[in-house]
Amino acid sequence: MRSSNPVFSRRGFSRDNGYAGFNTAPQAGGAAVGTQGSPYAQPQGNPYATNPYAQQDLQQGAPPQTPVTTGRMTMDDVVMRTGTTLGILIVTAALAWALLPVDDANIGRSYGIGIGAAVIGMVLALVQSFKRTATPALIVSYAAFEGVFLGVISSIVDNRIASGAAMQAVIGTLAVFAAVLVAYKAGWIRVNRRFYGFVMAAALGFMLLMVVNLLFAAFGGGDGLGFRSGGLGILFGIIGVLLGACFLALDFKQVEDGIAYGAPREEAWLAAFGLTLTLVWIYMEFLRLIAILNSND
Repeated sequence: MRSSNPVFSRRGFSRDNGYAGFNTAPQAGGAAVGTQGSPYAQPQGNPYATNPYAQQDLQQGAPPQTPVTTGRMTMDDVVMRTGTTLGILIVTAALAWALLPVDDANIGRSYGIGIGAAVIGMVLALVQSFKRTATPALIVSYAAFEGVFLGVISSIVDNRIASGAAMQAVIGTLAVFAAVLVAYKAGWIRVNRRFYGFVMAAALGFMLLMVVNLLFAAFGGGDGLGFRSGGLGILFGIIGVLLGACFLALDFKQVEDGIAYGAPREEAWLAAFGLTLTLVWIYMEFLRLIAILNSND
C-alpha cells in the first residue's frame, strides 16, 4: 500500500509496499513509540543509511525524535520549498491572466495555450513522480506551466462565468488547508491504514467516474453523464474538495514522518511538490464548483 500521492511513494516515503511511519511515528509531533518497521530507524531498512548524518545518529544510538542535524530535512525546508513552488505558480498564473486575454476574439488562442501548458505540466509531474530522487528543475518547471494553465482557466471563469470566482477559490483553498492543518495537529484526524484505505478507495471511485463521464462527453456530446454540471456537478464538486482535504492529511503525515525519521534535505522538494499537487486539486474543485453554482442561477 503506497501513498495516495505518487510523489510520496518514492524513496523514503514508503517501504516494502507499506505506509511509512504507521504505528511508529508520532501523530502530531509526539515521540516515536518504536523503531520497528521505520525506513529511517535501522540501517538494513533505512533508504538513507548511506547518508552520513543518518549514520552518525544511528551509531550514536540517537532516537528518531532527536533534533535534526545539518543535511536532514526540517519543517523550515519544507515550508521554503513549498513557498518557492507556490510562488512560481502564482507569478506565472498572474502573467497568464494579464497577457492572455479571454475576450471573444482571443479566447480560443488563450484557451489553447492554457491546455498546452496543462499537458506539459502533467508530463513533467509524471516524470518527477516516477523518479526516485527530487529534481528541482522539474518541480519548478511543473509549477510554472501549471500556473499558466490555472491563470487562463481562472481568467475564463472569472471574466465570463462568475466575477470574483478566482479569489473565492483561493480563499476556499486556504480555508481548507488551515482547517486540515489545525485538525491534524490537534489529533482530530488520525491518519492510519484504515484512513488511507478509505481515502484511496474513494479517490479511485471518484476518478473512474470522472473518466467515464469524460468518455461519454467526448463520444456523446454535452456533459456526458452530468457529473460536472447541475445537481450532480455540485455534489461531485463537494466530494472533490473533501478528497483534497483527505489528501492534505496524508501529505502532512508523510512530511511529519520524513522529518521524524531523518529524511535528507533534498526530500523537502518532494514534499513541496506533493503539497502543491494537492492544493492545485482543491483549487480546481472550488473553481469548478463556483462555476457550476453560478451557471445554475
